[in-house]
Amino acid sequence: MNERKLVMKMQKGNAEAYQYLFTEYYDWLCNYIFKMCNNRYLAEDIVQDALMNLWEKRTQLLISGSVKNYLFKCCYNQFLQHLRAQKIAYDSLEKIKWEVIADTAYEQDRVEVKIKNLNVLIAQLPPRCKEVFVQNKLEKKKYKQIAQDMNISIKTVENQMSKALHFLRQHATIFLFLILGIF
Repeated sequence: MNERKLVMKMQKGNAEAYQYLFTEYYDWLCNYIFKMCNNRYLAEDIVQDALMNLWEKRTQLLISGSVKNYLFKCCYNQFLQHLRAQKIAYDSLEKIKWEVIADTAYEQDRVEVKIKNLNVLIAQLPPRCKEVFVQNKLEKKKYKQIAQDMNISIKTVENQMSKALHFLRQHATIFLFLILGIF
């Protein structure tokens, strides 16, 4: 069939003309794209997308040279669009990744400052209060264990913890709630 007549029929919506082009060139086009991407499924998707675009824009077709060359060029352009889309997606993921890293680093700096401020406040506690607080909150010991280790009553441990927490709340309410969640 003459290529010019084929294109003219397709422009008028003749599905047989389109089917002829599809059947005639599909394997060639898939092999061509496969050589560029080394992925059979991707090559088929790209060729199918290009041929669908051809059908959808059939009324606007302006083919001055060979239909075969035109189809190869369409598939090549579709492949380039795929690469651009992949690059945009990759760039977006890279941007998000670096934003998360920057946010994490900033958050880590803020946490370190809060910990430093809390340590300053803990250092200001009376010795026994400080020892009870450190064993309970930092070393994760139960009141009973602290009482045994320090040879004091559980009630004394409770009182010392109460004093320590009251002091810290007075001086750094925000730090206490944030840091206690970390410990």
